[in-house]
Amino acid sequence: MPERLLSHLPSRVTIYEVGPRDGLQNEVTPIPTDEKLTFANALADAGLTWIETTSFVNPKAVPQLADAGDVMRRLDRRPGVRYPVLVPNERGMERALETGIDAIALFAAASEAFSQANIRATIDESFDRFLPVIALAKQHDVWVRGYVSTAFHCPYSGPVDVVAAVAVAERLFEIGCGEVAIADTIGIATPTDTDAFLDAALARLPAERLALHLHDTNGLALANVMVGLDAGITIFDGSAGGLGGCPFAPGAPGNLATEALVTLLDGLGIETGVNADAVRSAAARIRQVIDNSS
Repeated sequence: MPERLLSHLPSRVTIYEVGPRDGLQNEVTPIPTDEKLTFANALADAGLTWIETTSFVNPKAVPQLADAGDVMRRLDRRPGVRYPVLVPNERGMERALETGIDAIALFAAASEAFSQANIRATIDESFDRFLPVIALAKQHDVWVRGYVSTAFHCPYSGPVDVVAAVAVAERLFEIGCGEVAIADTIGIATPTDTDAFLDAALARLPAERLALHLHDTNGLALANVMVGLDAGITIFDGSAGGLGGCPFAPGAPGNLATEALVTLLDGLGIETGVNADAVRSAAARIRQVIDNSS
């Protein structure tokens, strides 16, 4: 490997696991709550310290996660592990707070077309919805992550302007997000796209508070991880078994598999604290549950 690249690599990377939420939300057949809890516990046992566990969206929109309240109330919360949940609006935040959550995630889009398809609102209107959520988060000392969906390409309107996407990330920081994940929602960003985005973003935003959320539709997720590492990004999202996608983004199958990400980082000598084999076992079990439920 070129010495220049090696000199740019971080010594440690944080993996933010999205399997229990993003990985399962697309599944049509209901997965038993007990199995979701077993999945989350197995991921914690594998060494993951950030596990996005469920979503407090309207159950009619994402039926698979209608048991969000039960999941969070019954969750065996391990010391040193954070379990963020996705909340779309003030009502979702109120429901989440009833379960004792201490970390949430918000989704904004960089594409107006995707924002309308996803939440039937403009980007500006989505930020209006975030304000009461942020106020409640501050009141209850809840950590907030933001996502920039369709940061590279939109399934409805095509390539997304880099400046517009960076501006959405900047707005998320301004309203109080502690971390912002840049999402390749349909998984077709190339390393050139990723490099161009990060070149623009890192001129205005802190690398240590940016994450990359990559899908592997065209098999380029790990190549994009390498670009991120070289740029100084140290937080990457993964989904055990590569489960998931976005129900509102046609052609968005397959998140970056956590075990593949860990294997790459292990090979580069970068610490994660995560056992790839244990993640594979957790993924195999939940996949069997999904297959048996179909």
